[in-house]
Amino acid sequence: MNARLLPAAGLAFGRYPERRPPAAPALRDAWRTLASWFQGPAAARLPDEIGAAVGAGQALWAGADAPARQASLEDVRTALMSDGLVGVAAGQALGWASAAMRHVTGLQPYPTQQLAAWLMLQGRMAEMATGEGKTLAIALAAGVAALAGVPVHVLTANDYLVQRDASTLAPFYSALGLASGAVCQATPRAEREALYHRAVVYVTAKELGFDYLRDHHRLAGARDPRLLRALAMDGGAAPAPLLPGLCLALVDEADSLLLDEACVPLILASQGAAPDTAALRRAFDIAGELVPGRDFVLLPTQRQAQLGDAGRARVAIAVQGQRGLLWPLRRAFELVQAALVAQHLLQREREYVLTERGLALVDELTGRIAEGRQWSGALHAMVEIKEGLAPGAPSVTAAQITYQRLFPRYLKLAGMSGTLRESRHELRRLYGARVDRVPLARPALGRGLGRRMWVDEAAKWDAVVDAVRRQASAGRPVLVGTDSVAASQCLSQRLEQAGIAHQVLNALQDGDEAARIARAGQAGCVTVTTNMAGRGTDIQLDAAARAAGGLHVIAAQANRSRRIDRQLIGRAARHGDPGSAEQALALDDLLLRRCWPAPVLRAAGALARGGCVPRWLAPVLVGAAQRRAEWDDARLRRHLRQADHRAEESFAFAGHRE
Repeated sequence: MNARLLPAAGLAFGRYPERRPPAAPALRDAWRTLASWFQGPAAARLPDEIGAAVGAGQALWAGADAPARQASLEDVRTALMSDGLVGVAAGQALGWASAAMRHVTGLQPYPTQQLAAWLMLQGRMAEMATGEGKTLAIALAAGVAALAGVPVHVLTANDYLVQRDASTLAPFYSALGLASGAVCQATPRAEREALYHRAVVYVTAKELGFDYLRDHHRLAGARDPRLLRALAMDGGAAPAPLLPGLCLALVDEADSLLLDEACVPLILASQGAAPDTAALRRAFDIAGELVPGRDFVLLPTQRQAQLGDAGRARVAIAVQGQRGLLWPLRRAFELVQAALVAQHLLQREREYVLTERGLALVDELTGRIAEGRQWSGALHAMVEIKEGLAPGAPSVTAAQITYQRLFPRYLKLAGMSGTLRESRHELRRLYGARVDRVPLARPALGRGLGRRMWVDEAAKWDAVVDAVRRQASAGRPVLVGTDSVAASQCLSQRLEQAGIAHQVLNALQDGDEAARIARAGQAGCVTVTTNMAGRGTDIQLDAAARAAGGLHVIAAQANRSRRIDRQLIGRAARHGDPGSAEQALALDDLLLRRCWPAPVLRAAGALARGGCVPRWLAPVLVGAAQRRAEWDDARLRRHLRQADHRAEESFAFAGHRE
């Protein structure tokens, strides 16, 4: 067995398994980047000897009665403890788990799902097309690893999926003699410690990250077994950590968590003193008097505003003689710049929405409300003032960590997603994880109708409404993806005016998400949604919808990442079903406006015929914009990681690094 992966039975106080970041990551990163360029895109395959072992394990289960299975299960455990997760014993255990899955749930794992599970057991990332059964593949990998005595954390997108997968697969784990559990936001702390000590735990990355921070804060950064023992001897009673360690993580939608959300900090905070509302409102009023271009410049991609010399002078005059929160001048400049961002760069129903509980941020990747998340500094208060709300009390940070600092601390990290190919170099560099592509279980029947670009948003929505009417009247279900709450509501109004029945799924209507997704596969049903990335629920087609041609997806957006575009388009033609997809864009879409100067977009519009830009030009404009956005995002992650490493080196002498 891998010596770094401690058996669950051997975990005791003073033994907290966790991998620390290396002392000098620059050379390692360069080596990993070089290695990733030699990684080909060819589909992976199960080694012959492992395939034979999988078949032998399945036959062993099928040919034994209940007492014999229990005896054989102990033999499987013993072999795994001895040989680890990389040999024939792991292949036999994978076959055993596959047979148990079929016996308990009635689902026969495909060879492609067994291949994906095997890749994850090797610590790799498996690119598996949407609808190919990632949930079952992760369960197979988790079951085999837990049989080897390795504590497993299965990280999913949200609490709904945590509860659904944990409850659905609990009989499977029980058949293997394993205890499983689920940790959600509502799980009391008294129950969490017992749940985390089970063999397989389903949990969101956010909940796990906050529990890790709470442990770190309570234990004052002690993770080394010697420090834990010293604390125990000094205080008489050792502070028991909530988490027993970070052994193996299996990450669903790995690209979303490991890359897209890598820079979002998890902040353990307490409520601070009441804000100086008068000073905040005064800074907001001053910002409203400044002139763009003369007093300040906006940096949309960084979501920042910078005061120029003229703007600083005007602010200095406006706050002259004032004290408190607007003094010294540096503090006044910071507050005014936050107010400028709130006034000019943050849009209601795009970056945030107003709910009964107040201001709520919207996750740009999933279109869901980001529960418990706030903007840092004074920005959140400035947006509240903008919307006529009373600024809430600021939070005081006790500890914080990002996903790209947390996940490398696992002794082994693996995962899956339908869109990893474009990011395989960065995943290899940041996490040391190789990406392998899993072939389709059945041939894809989807048809791509290409990409069309219109001169403006109004023309685009007219075209989308026509396409929706045409496809829905043919009896096909239609899914339209938009990039914001505002865009989904705009399209909903147009569909209503056209007399087309539809349903909307965005951050304001995500309470009954599963029910709306279930209806989305019915013949003639039209669903307007914000980003479907990470939704984690399949759209099941009824017989009439399948006969009419399957689901038709219209992507009325161009995301910052090509991966997210593929996630939405991949909703069509899943499980070997028929389907089709097309993309409808406009020259004044946000991504294009941020990438291309106005003269270039006007020139492209001059080439339009019938309101539509030539088909050859759309991929050029969109492709360049997405590659630039992907490069900017990757550079931001790299710089943040370097800053994290410098901070860890600088403050390591203090005994804690968060």
